[in-house]
Amino acid sequence: LALSNGVVALSGNHRMYGDMSSRVMATVGSIVPDIEIYSIDECFMHFDGWDNTTLPQVGRDIVRKVLRCTGIPASLGIAPTKTLAKIASGFAKKYPAYHGCCLIDNDEKRHKALELTPIGNVWGIGRRLSRKMLERGIDTAAKFASLSAEDAHKLVNVAGIHTWMELNGQPCIGCEDNPPARKQICCSRSFASGITDFNTLSEAIAAFVSIGARKLRQQNMVTTSISTFIHTNPFRDDLDQYYAAGHITLEEATSDTMTLTDAAIRGLRQVYRRGYSFKKGGILISEMSDAKTIQQSLFKEAADRERRSRLMRVLDRINASSTGRDTVHVAAQAPLDSYVRSERTSRRYTTRMSDIIVVHTGG
Repeated sequence: LALSNGVVALSGNHRMYGDMSSRVMATVGSIVPDIEIYSIDECFMHFDGWDNTTLPQVGRDIVRKVLRCTGIPASLGIAPTKTLAKIASGFAKKYPAYHGCCLIDNDEKRHKALELTPIGNVWGIGRRLSRKMLERGIDTAAKFASLSAEDAHKLVNVAGIHTWMELNGQPCIGCEDNPPARKQICCSRSFASGITDFNTLSEAIAAFVSIGARKLRQQNMVTTSISTFIHTNPFRDDLDQYYAAGHITLEEATSDTMTLTDAAIRGLRQVYRRGYSFKKGGILISEMSDAKTIQQSLFKEAADRERRSRLMRVLDRINASSTGRDTVHVAAQAPLDSYVRSERTSRRYTTRMSDIIVVHTGG
């Protein structure tokens, strides 16, 4: 949708974001095998054992290859610690002369970089701590790093001390080869328009459960707890307001979509009220544990549990293919596009065959 002043409004295209993120990480991993994915658009690379004299060229090669293979511009910072690498990456992004890669490999470069970095831009320094430091005249990373150990301990907690040490070139934020699994999974959306009907609402909740259950299985986790929440539009003063959440505890931990859907809809029945127009809904999965350590129920058949597990593996395999994520789903579920705003979503060039780029040649 084109707006005034050249602004274009688009809906989120999360499937394409995730797919492109995977492509970027795979491209980086083809050059540097030892990588640690930090977020959807960021990772740490570990160059232990590499020849330091070649790192600037390697960094520029990585940036060029990511752009060539994915079309996404990237910036890279190389430094002795993660915190300094984040600062270096910021310089690489800001100044074209770095050609996408900034290297901090000596104290002179480190001091200069810290002097040019506002304290609020340092990884690990939150808004509240930043205000506290500014009140004490600490407005740059260099001023924070120059504090004595005693003064630093008086000002910040243990996490802040780690940041202070990293700014001084002492690595203390290690590599997470196996990052801790999530403690909760939340899936929610705002609806395109208010929903009053229970059946329609339950179809949307079932779609949220499908997403959450798939994430559980991807992490090899199970849960004994699922909550369903719904609420009206808080920006509509002309409508009655209502918010509630229903909680269901399962007798046996599971990641089975059908079992979790049934539980989530039971939770919805607990809190649904007629006469309200619900603008948002969602599910929260908590009390997660490793799938290998399930405490089995005496009232569940082991054979049935294994059949369900095989069924979920087949479902995931089909939905992960080029046919699409929701090719196979539970009967209670309806496509999310039926309820959320997606008319402004850009084309999913890399995840949907019908949206593939078409090249036209001139006659």
